[in-house]
Amino acid sequence: MGEMEFLPLLNQKTQETTQIISACFEEYLNRQRELSYLTVVLDAMDYSFLAGGKRLRPLLMRETWRLFAGNEEEPEALHEFMTALEMIHTYSLVHDDLPAMDNDEYRRGKETTWKVYGDGMAVLTGDALLNSALEIAFSSLRKSILAGESSETVKRIAQCGEVLAAKAGIQGMLGGQVADVEAEKKCLPMDMEKILFIHEKKTAALIETAMGIGALLGGAGEEEYQKVVQIARKVGIAFQIQDDVLDVIGDSAELGKSVGSDAQSGKETFVTLRGLEESKREVERLSEEAVAELHELPGEHMFLEELILHLIYRKK
Repeated sequence: MGEMEFLPLLNQKTQETTQIISACFEEYLNRQRELSYLTVVLDAMDYSFLAGGKRLRPLLMRETWRLFAGNEEEPEALHEFMTALEMIHTYSLVHDDLPAMDNDEYRRGKETTWKVYGDGMAVLTGDALLNSALEIAFSSLRKSILAGESSETVKRIAQCGEVLAAKAGIQGMLGGQVADVEAEKKCLPMDMEKILFIHEKKTAALIETAMGIGALLGGAGEEEYQKVVQIARKVGIAFQIQDDVLDVIGDSAELGKSVGSDAQSGKETFVTLRGLEESKREVERLSEEAVAELHELPGEHMFLEELILHLIYRKK
């Protein structure tokens, strides 16, 4: 698939995915709006969630589901977990931007949530997004039971909920953030083992969640599921190393955020430890391995392969 074919298809699929999760998210918010005292936090959730972004994780979930399910009709559970995962990703960005964390005033070309609503309300907004995502996941499980779905389907949805919660918690994204904050706070020297731990937990964990849940809902066997998670881990680490590279050579107008922040803060990254060229080579190695392992899976994977490479080698 050439770039001339891939980019229009990517744009179409991104728009479809955005419409799906936006509708699901708005439906959830509208059910809460009868509680008048929640207006500010609901508006802040809306502002944060609809601020844009590539919708990478729900798109990866959807395309991995398609890898195993083929042309079947997309189940409601898939759309709910796509939305829940993007809500968790959004919550992490809201909290990352806080003055106590990265102290960023702009994201995706817009003022960050704390700049618009205050840092206290931004903390609550992040909390609300996380809690609401888990509520949606549990609701999906309840609906599958009430609808009399097969025990295998119920079991898979329950496993998806467990993966979603675990990878957002101390065994995943939160754990990576803790290690990152502790290293900065105590000015601890960073070695490659610690940087890769942070990359794997803080960034790759939600990529693993996206592709893993897509595989589970699509009917993947245990061996196939583990293969997908392994691919996702390599994609996530390559994605974060590329992020470190872009912080050095990227364009702030394209990225929608400031560049050079790592250097200004003296933060050690994969690039500062290994250098720009070796970092680029590591991105290439990981991406090649991920694609080779993708070829070992069944189903049509041409678009998913192009999507992975596009995300890793992005310029913004």
